[in-house]
Amino acid sequence: EEEEEEEDDDDDDVDLFGSDDEEEDDEAARVREERLKAYADKKTQKPGPIARSQILLDCKPWDDETDMKELEKCVRSIEQDGLKWGASEFKPVGYGILKLSILATVEDAKISVDDLSETICAFEDFVQSVDIAAFNKV
Repeated sequence: EEEEEEEDDDDDDVDLFGSDDEEEDDEAARVREERLKAYADKKTQKPGPIARSQILLDCKPWDDETDMKELEKCVRSIEQDGLKWGASEFKPVGYGILKLSILATVEDAKISVDDLSETICAFEDFVQSVDIAAFNKV
């Protein structure tokens, strides 16, 4: 029985997977960390697509005597980084009153639609209200 126990003890010294070389493990871990860091750096450097939205705004005047050309001129005078004005047209609302429907393309990260609406409404002499008629992600 003693001989069998001695043989069992000998098996403990044999490492079938060769994991007794700690230097190689340290080197492999270091290489792996370098590769993960390089991958993370590469991933952060790559810019993703810029999130944009197309917004159709309806700018409603106070009455039928409001100068609609001047209203459009005021709205287009708003210049912000990430804002691009597009096509516009005057549409009848009723009782001879027209509204300005104007297309704006905005970069979502730079422009807040609520702030843009408030900026347009700041032209109190011309604009009664601003509604978002359509909002599409591009």
